[in-house]
Amino acid sequence: MACNSQTVFLPLGKLSSSNYTRKTMRVYSILQSPRPCEDTSSDHSAMTSIASRIETSTRREIDLGPMVTKRTLTKRLMEAEDRKFCGNGKFGSYGGRFVPETLITCLNGLEDEFNSALRDTTFQEELATALRDYVGRETPLYFAQRLTDHYKNRNGEGPEIYLKREDLNHGGAHKINNAIAQAMLAKRMGLKSIITATGAGQHGVATAAACAKLSLECTILMGSLDMERQSSNVVLMNLLGAKVKVVEGNFKDACSEAVREWVGNLDTSYYLAGTAVGPHPCPTMVREFQSIIGKETRKQAMEKWGGKPDVLVACVGTGSNALGLFHEFLKDEDVRLIGVEGGGSGIDSGRHSATLVTGEVGVYHGAMSYLLQDDEGQIVGPHSIAVGLECPGVSPELSFLKEIGRAEFYTVTDQDAVNGAGSIVTVINFVIDYLAAYKRLCRLEGIFPALEASHALAFLDKLCPTLPNGTKVVVNVSGRGDKDASTVFKYELDSSMGRCMC
Repeated sequence: MACNSQTVFLPLGKLSSSNYTRKTMRVYSILQSPRPCEDTSSDHSAMTSIASRIETSTRREIDLGPMVTKRTLTKRLMEAEDRKFCGNGKFGSYGGRFVPETLITCLNGLEDEFNSALRDTTFQEELATALRDYVGRETPLYFAQRLTDHYKNRNGEGPEIYLKREDLNHGGAHKINNAIAQAMLAKRMGLKSIITATGAGQHGVATAAACAKLSLECTILMGSLDMERQSSNVVLMNLLGAKVKVVEGNFKDACSEAVREWVGNLDTSYYLAGTAVGPHPCPTMVREFQSIIGKETRKQAMEKWGGKPDVLVACVGTGSNALGLFHEFLKDEDVRLIGVEGGGSGIDSGRHSATLVTGEVGVYHGAMSYLLQDDEGQIVGPHSIAVGLECPGVSPELSFLKEIGRAEFYTVTDQDAVNGAGSIVTVINFVIDYLAAYKRLCRLEGIFPALEASHALAFLDKLCPTLPNGTKVVVNVSGRGDKDASTVFKYELDSSMGRCMC
């Protein structure tokens, strides 16, 4: 099917949220060319109408309505949840479909099939069986006794740290939860060819494994830079029978190329999204299939200590593992939700992946969310030692949770890493901070986490001293770290020789 797919990947323009008042937030849209296609969802909110009105205005003021207070938090969450099946794909003002008309029929069909599968008891039973017998669920909620002891104060007090062991899934990461479900959905739709993109390679391995199990053709696009850093996962994808195509650049380039390839074969292929970004219903589907993480966590917490966790911590790339843990607890306002983004070489350096911490609102890959972009609205390339955190966009749902204050987002930068004497720690020591978290879990608990998850673990250094004694903290160990062993070794070697490769 012919389609000018290039328009899917160009940002709509910078939407700056710089003008705040107590009652109203105003966002400006600045024209760029070429103009992205209109959002054709039925939601006629002010934000949705940008695409249709932007042609006649070079700078349009958009009123987003009243700012959210604590009193309206639960109501907003309920309203967002009620939209789950209504077809507009919006989380507050975020999300939607900013795509060419040629994709709308396909996305509508995908949404209908997804909603049907959610209500189909046979499909749900088959998925539950696959998650149990193939993926290996449920994954443990592990009490990290020695890590807990490490963070106790002089009085022997501190939080209790539990690890949600997604690294024990088949394939070594949380990605298989979504990959097996969407592969089953594709087969249900009669599509036999799967196309996807991967960054760290964990989603690629998961998709290749699911396709091998279900006898589906599998094509995976991966950036040349990522293939060099995650070569072991490239080997695994090939062994699982996938066709791995190299794309010059990194994940954002591979993702754009994968969707271009998909839109040229809409009648026969299925784009298996692994990230919680993109046009509706992709973010909702990924979130829904990953939500098993939080559902299990609630059940296991009740079994272990008879209550809920007090704090949930997860790394954030685009948000699939964070939403998988968070979503079950969104309406439990006494449960803190903390996302940790990649600080890269430091915020001021411009080489980071702190989309929610520093980004601004825009449209990219078919949906509205926070983005890393320059003053002209052009996408800025992300950077992190953890390949899986390198994405310039983030989940529309996480963007909404940031706006209403339901979730907190942090990153560790050079400016944050100030020692007692007041001097700023160098960039190389900033990187070692994450590596220290990686090594700490290895040596204290015998668990080697992915560098992505190591960001969440590193944040415990800041978080734990602020928490009351006995606070129940759950950290999502989203993936296994054997893929990163060579990276860790290389950084340690470079640091010992006084070089910084970050």
